[in-house]
Amino acid sequence: MYNPLAPSRAAFYSAAFPGMGQIYNRKYWKAPIVWGALGTSIFFYLDNNNEFKRFRRAFRARSNGFQDEFTVINADGTTTETVSVETIERAQEQLRENRDLSLLTTAILYVLQIVEASVNAHLLQFNTDDNLTLRPTFINTPVQIETPKLGVTLKYNF
Repeated sequence: MYNPLAPSRAAFYSAAFPGMGQIYNRKYWKAPIVWGALGTSIFFYLDNNNEFKRFRRAFRARSNGFQDEFTVINADGTTTETVSVETIERAQEQLRENRDLSLLTTAILYVLQIVEASVNAHLLQFNTDDNLTLRPTFINTPVQIETPKLGVTLKYNF
């Protein structure tokens, strides 16, 4: 039975809650994949963001002449920097790039799961009956028996 609203409904459900469009299409095994993919990219976004903020705080403290978490106070009262300012700057840049890439990956995965739910809802409505087949066959001609010819049979029933 053809339902023209099924693809838009599946896309809406996926947009409202990721994986719900796959459940609406009765493809239950796809929902954990969607959740795992989005959860992984969100985890990496949050992890890179926290590390970026950590190095950013250290850079700001060191730039203002304060002690940061990478500065160790020795027993004689002197301070030793375990990480240089250049290393902190490079770490900030790398973590910012990783954070932005994780955010982009999350957005792409979110859009892809919506598109996948919609396309799957469209494809579920196609007729995939055995009466609609395309099968290659070998045709033997009585003139040239030793060299079979390849042909295509299109079977189309109403």
